[in-house]
This record gives sequence, structure tokens and C-alpha cells, in this order.
Amino acid sequence: MLFAVHGFLAFPYGYSSGGNAWNAGHIIDYPLDRSVEAFKALREFQFVDERVGLYGLSRGAEHALLLGSLMARDKIAGAPDAIAAHSPPDVVCGAFDARGFRDAGDPGWQAWDVSKRAWTWQGSHEGLLPTTPIAIERYPGPLFLSHGTQDRMWSVEMTKRLEKRLHEHGRSPAVHYYEGEDHIPSSVGQNKHYELLLDFFLKYL
Repeated sequence: MLFAVHGFLAFPYGYSSGGNAWNAGHIIDYPLDRSVEAFKALREFQFVDERVGLYGLSRGAEHALLLGSLMARDKIAGAPDAIAAHSPPDVVCGAFDARGFRDAGDPGWQAWDVSKRAWTWQGSHEGLLPTTPIAIERYPGPLFLSHGTQDRMWSVEMTKRLEKRLHEHGRSPAVHYYEGEDHIPSSVGQNKHYELLLDFFLKYL
């Protein structure tokens, strides 16, 4: 809604399975190729301009960085023209089963299964095992990275490592650290983040 209010044609893409207003969906063996197809369909939509961006938060940030990296590596046409990621990890994370994040007393609770994987690419987990660094330096387009300095979910050090690696490869990402903010920013932090995010996409799209 944020982007639509400011004149962008926005499409919230759901890559998790299941879930509802109270519980998040699962991210288990999601084929990233499907996101490529969705992105291609969005580009071909008659009301879309020539340039299309991609934004993700948390696991969505991981999804965005992986998509940009893999499409660049395999030279797949139609990659995002700009990517923004808030609270991203710098490595591939394991599968997400929302049942593992419920209270232990909840009848739907389930222990985390470390053997499950979050993502596939062209039918394989190769290069997508947990702790594999996300090679976002492959992506040639504009990048926006942001992170709260008091993130209790994923350390701000993850974005700092991404920034360092990008600089080592001659890249100049737009990077913003929100002092005292957690994984999801406060109202004040959100306002600051949205202003910077909109400025980024207005510049590159």
C-alpha cells in the first residue's frame, strides 16, 4: 500500500504457503524459479513501466537478494532494475515452519526441523543450503540495504558484512542503519525507513 499511495504500481507477491492473518505461512522448498516467472508476468502487464523494482523485509529480504544474485549468475533476462532489502541475512537461512514459532503449549506447535530447506533453484538445493553466503555482489543494479542496530532476530552485523563484501567488489550500495531499532522498526523508525526507501525507488525506477 505504501508504494501504491505514492504512485507506484505495486504487487505484493506471496511466496510462502498456508498462513493467515494470525500465523505466517511456511517457507519450505519454495522454487525461486516461480518468482522469476511472476516477475516476468509483472513486467509484461500492460500498465507496468519499463523499470521494475523488488523490495523485501526479513525473509522477504533474503528472497529478494537471492533472486537478484541467481538471475545475475545465470544471466536470466528481466532481473529487477533495483533491489531494496530491510533486515536481510547475509547467508541462506533454513526452512521456516510457522508452527515452530508458536508457544510450546499451543496444540499446533512443532519443533524446528533442521533438515528442511527453504529454497530451491531449478529443482535443486545446490548453493542454497543454510549458512551459504548470499552472493549479492553478482547483481549489477542499484541496491538499498537497511537494518536496525538493535535487531534481536538477525544481527545488524549481517548487513555490515553484506556492505563490506559489496564494497570489496567495487559496489556502492545505499546502506542505512537505524539506531536503536529492532527487526521491525518502531513507528518513528518506519517513517524514516519509508522516506529513504521511497527516495531510492523514485531515483532508480
